Formats: sequence, structure tokens, C-alpha cells
Amino acid sequence: MGIFALLITTYKLMTNKRDTESCFRRFSTDINGIELPELFTYPFYYQPHRLTEIAAHEIQEYLNSRTNWEHDFGIERYIDGSNIGKMFGVLIVKNSCGELGYLAAFSGKLSGSNDTSAFVPPIYDLNAENGFFRPEEDNISLINHKITELENSAEYNNLKAYVDNEDRRAAEELANKKAELKSTKRDRKIRREQAAETMAEDEFEEFKEQLKQESLKGQYEYKQLAKNWKAKLTENHTELNSFKEKIDRLKEERKNRSAALQQRLFDQYTFLNIKGETINVCEIFKDTVHKVPPAGAGDCAAPKLLQYAFINNMTPIAMAEFWWGQSPKSEIRKHKNFYPSCRGKCEPILGFMLQGIDVEDNPIEKPNASDSDIVTIYDDEYLAVVNKPAEFLAVPGKKTSDSVYTRMKKRYPDAEEPLIVHRLDMSTSGLMVIAKTKDIHKALQEQFINRSVKKRYVALLDGVINSSDGTIELPLRVDLNDRPRQLVCYEYGKPAKTIWKVINREDGKTRVHFYPVTGRTHQLRVHAAHPKGLNTPIVGDDLYGVKSNRLHLHAEQIEFIHPVTKKVVKIVQKPEF
Repeated sequence: MGIFALLITTYKLMTNKRDTESCFRRFSTDINGIELPELFTYPFYYQPHRLTEIAAHEIQEYLNSRTNWEHDFGIERYIDGSNIGKMFGVLIVKNSCGELGYLAAFSGKLSGSNDTSAFVPPIYDLNAENGFFRPEEDNISLINHKITELENSAEYNNLKAYVDNEDRRAAEELANKKAELKSTKRDRKIRREQAAETMAEDEFEEFKEQLKQESLKGQYEYKQLAKNWKAKLTENHTELNSFKEKIDRLKEERKNRSAALQQRLFDQYTFLNIKGETINVCEIFKDTVHKVPPAGAGDCAAPKLLQYAFINNMTPIAMAEFWWGQSPKSEIRKHKNFYPSCRGKCEPILGFMLQGIDVEDNPIEKPNASDSDIVTIYDDEYLAVVNKPAEFLAVPGKKTSDSVYTRMKKRYPDAEEPLIVHRLDMSTSGLMVIAKTKDIHKALQEQFINRSVKKRYVALLDGVINSSDGTIELPLRVDLNDRPRQLVCYEYGKPAKTIWKVINREDGKTRVHFYPVTGRTHQLRVHAAHPKGLNTPIVGDDLYGVKSNRLHLHAEQIEFIHPVTKKVVKIVQKPEF
């Protein structure tokens, strides 16, 4: 039996609780007249197709009316905990009979299980009967319990306290004895000097021998004290180390069993593509930065949907993922909003699974601006200020070199690199300063570093802000599993500060000015969307809000000191929205 046939057989045995095509859903909504997309969805940047919107709406109605399982998504009230809200996915497919319908999946676990009826099964079911995962997880939990029991035992903690106390006593007594020896040495020196002036020679020689014996006696007493303490402390530490060795052996066993379990779990994650090819998750991630699969790789909705479709001979048409419920504390997820697939876990996997399918182009990899779109607002022999269009890179990316930087190299062929003084996010439009010499670049960068450059952004927020102004301070760090998305993180995040002011309110939206004090990646976007910020995403924000024709964020004003003329340069460029 080939690997493809074996994989299908294993998958169907694992999911024998229901028929292999029982997850195929027919639309309850009339979809007549809706054209199918020509290309499959590019999962990391997309506008949901109308069919995926309908499918998502039908799944949301099901979630609202479910009766066969319970999971509080935190929609009606805030719940303090994790795994509250959940990412769901829908995949429009044609089944083996050519019927149009859709599949649904969720990421991770739902209602305490990773396999829930009405949704496609996981790539591997951790809770499968006679599976290896739960028994071994119980064994590891038992080791954890033993470690905790030992570390918290009265005998161990009393012994630690006793040993620490004896170590301190030994150090104090030895230090006191050493200080005493120094003091008596000084005293002997004085006595010897006085005796040399008053005693006869024979008497003085006898007195020096007496002083020498006093010195030897003191040294002997110190050595004996040190010897006694060393023996006692060695005995104490030997007894304590026997406890520590038990704990260390258990920790080593836990580490080895966890690693072996993780590897065995990875071995179960073999993915398909439409060509019938298979690959293991470890093989997929071996060429990535971290070399090994991140935790949860393969448990997201998108791989589960495609795997089920391929195994059941279904043809993928379009896909979309949406968030349902309460947002995580650090991430920004809005109830019912559509989101792209995560890059850290899903991009390598989907890169393989989508081979053989005609997929929409990655918009980042194709030029979307002409030279005339990058308008020069200010220009002299030392520097320039240009207006970057939205959805255009400031500097070359991993998969495309086209950017403001490459265009400026062509526009100013005699200029010295590095040219780019500061950056704007790809989706943000607005003013960028270009330096034509290294000295000018250094001088301008110093102004940015010293925060003497004054910047103003204008944004259109997708809702009404009742307050008129304020300051937002939320520390940010990159989401390691979903670059370039940022997380609010008070433990590892870098400080990020934004001053904001409402300009006006229009048609249920709010136009604001942002004055960033710091310049973190996606700072304004996160500060606008996060519940502890303005809790209102910027219009068109595909990462933290709802995708539109563009991100309505524009760097409209910049003010700095010209490095040569020393005059204030103030440039204003109004947005196109």
C-alpha cells in the first residue's frame, strides 16, 4: 500500500465516528447567479468571495443555535481565560459528484475537543481511542506531580533552609576568625617594635619566638575551623544533592519524554496536496528559520479543510477564515471579522498543500505602482521627500525587490546609499524622506533617533470615537507565529506611545490625527484597534480590522531641520481618502 493510500486509510479509520463525507454542507441560502472565482484564494491576503461570506454566515448561525456541545465564546460577557474566542474557516468545494457546497473547521480545540461533529476532523486526533498521546501525556503529568511533590516537600525545604543557614554561619565564623588573625597580627607587630627598643638581645629573641608560636597557633585554629566546617557542609550538601538529583532525574525524564512525544506527534502530521503528493510536517519546516514545526502546526482551520477535501476527492474553490467570540488579551481579533491565515504555522504547510491549484497572486510580489505614483513633493541637491502610495513596500522584501528604495535608486542614480531615512508600513501611504548622501542620511537619522522630527498621520477609523483626544501607551512585540502581526505584550514588548486627536466624525466613522512618539511596526494600527487603545480599527486594515480598497492611514505631515541650510522643512501632503 502506497503512502497516499495508507494516509487515507488511517485518516478514515481515525474518523470512523462519522461518514467520510458527512462534513460536506449544502448551502441553505440561494446561491444561484453567483459566479465561481477563477482562481483559488491567496490565503494570506484576500477579499472574501461572496460564497465564503454566505458559508461563514451559515456557520455563524449554526454556532448561535448549537445544542449538541457547549463552548462559551465570551460574546455576551467577558471571560477571564484562554481559548475563549476561536478562529473558524470555510472552504467552498465541489464534491466527487460535482455538487457545490462547503466545509467548516476550527483551529485548535473546541469545547475541550479537537474533533467536533459538523466540522472536519483534525489531521491527527489527540483524543483518538487507543491513541498514544493521552496515555503518554498522563505519564508526563505524573512526573510533573512527582517533581512538584518533591520540590514542595517539608523535608526538602527544611533541609534547604538548614543548609543555607549553615553556609551562612560557616562564612561568618571563618570571616570573623580571619579578621581576628589580622587584628592579632597587627598587635604582634606593635609589641615586637616596642620590645625591640626595651629588651636585651637574648630576651628579645625569646620574645620573637613567643610571637611566632602565637601566630602559628592562630593559623592552626583557623585551619581546624575551616576543616571542621568543610566536613560538616560537605555532609549537608551531599544530603541536599541527593534530593536535587532525584528532581533533576525526573526533569530530565520529563524533557526526554516530552521531546519524544512531540516527535511522535509530528510523525502523525502528514499533509496532502491535490496532486496526491504527501509530506511530513518536519520535512516542511526543516528549511524555515526555526528548523522545527511550532507547537500546533497543522491544527489550524485551513490545513484541516484542505486535507479533508483532498482525502474525500473534493475540489477546493475558495476559502476564508473568521474570528468568533472574545478577542485574546494580546492579539486583536474582532468578532465575525475575516482574517488571513497565520504565516508562522500555516504558510509553510499551505505552500505545499496548494501546489497544483491555481491560486491568486500574492499582491506583494507584483508591482502595483508606477513611477508617476511616487510623487516627489520636495527636492534639492541634498534630500527629497516623496509620497509613497498605499500597498507599496518602502524597502525590498523577502520575495520582491520593487520598493521606494529601488525606485529612488533609479530616480537619483548619483545618490549615495542607503537613501531611505525612515520607513512606512507597506499598507500606509504618505511622506518619506530620501537622503542623497551618507552624511545627510546620518544627520537626518539622528533627528529621528532623537525624536526631534515631527510627524502627523491622518486615519479614518471604522466607528465613532466619543472622546476628542488622548494618549495611548501599549507595548508591542511581533507575533512570532504570524509575522508581521504585532501583539500587545507587557512582558517583552517595546514601549509604544501615540498621541491622538479627533478631526471630525462622518458617516459613522471618525477621522483622527495620530502623532506617534515612538515608531514601532504597526503602532498606529494596533493602538487604534486594540480594546485598551481606541478599540476601533482603521478602515481597510486587513490585519486588525476589515479589508477594504486600502488602509486608510496616511503620513500627511513631516517637519525636520535641513542638515545643510539649518532651516525648518515642513511638508504637508493630504490623503486621497
